[in-house]
Amino acid sequence: MSKKPASRRPEPTSQEGEQALPAAPHIAIIYSRYNATITESMAMAAIETCMLRTGFSPAVFEAPGAYELTSLVMAAAQTGRYDGIVAIGCIIKGETSHDHHLASSVAHGLTNVTLLTDIPVAFGVLTTNTTAQAKDRAGLGKNPASNKGHEAMDALLDTLDTLLVIDNPEAAQIIESSPEPRTSDRPDKAASRNIKSSPAPRTKPASRKPAQRKPGGGS
Repeated sequence: MSKKPASRRPEPTSQEGEQALPAAPHIAIIYSRYNATITESMAMAAIETCMLRTGFSPAVFEAPGAYELTSLVMAAAQTGRYDGIVAIGCIIKGETSHDHHLASSVAHGLTNVTLLTDIPVAFGVLTTNTTAQAKDRAGLGKNPASNKGHEAMDALLDTLDTLLVIDNPEAAQIIESSPEPRTSDRPDKAASRNIKSSPAPRTKPASRKPAQRKPGGGS
């Protein structure tokens, strides 16, 4: 079993006579380039929600496809730099059962990341029958405000809040009284920004040694 990173979030601190507020969590978003029109819209919505609720921009990384999300989310979790990760992808049913096997593999893989690293991972992977269904869930249909990217980020931040209370029950009142905006009154459209220009993590990246590969064999 992999070694678990350090604690999820720093404990609330304050100066004498002031109420402590929880430190803003460090968040990462990893999104698939496959079905990019859909996944980029979801990623922008997730970025918007993160900034609205925490006041900070998340680190954003690309994955070639949905299947690669698992390994990249695991790599990000193992750095210990992030308190939580949102995985975003889009799997649309084709003529074969490929989508079913792919979706199942990704879902199980992302769940295992949380179990092995203690870092919460929000599941923002669409599994739809048609492209139109995917667009409707990415804010590209009749209701631009309906975007699963918002929901995935909300789920992650709510989970981190609950974990903070579990670890430190006294933080419950602090979270409830925090002046940070929540999730209501969002604009109909995600903020227009270039996903690739998202800032790097706020801490210096720790060096990761590449995994040793056995000779021979293909991917």
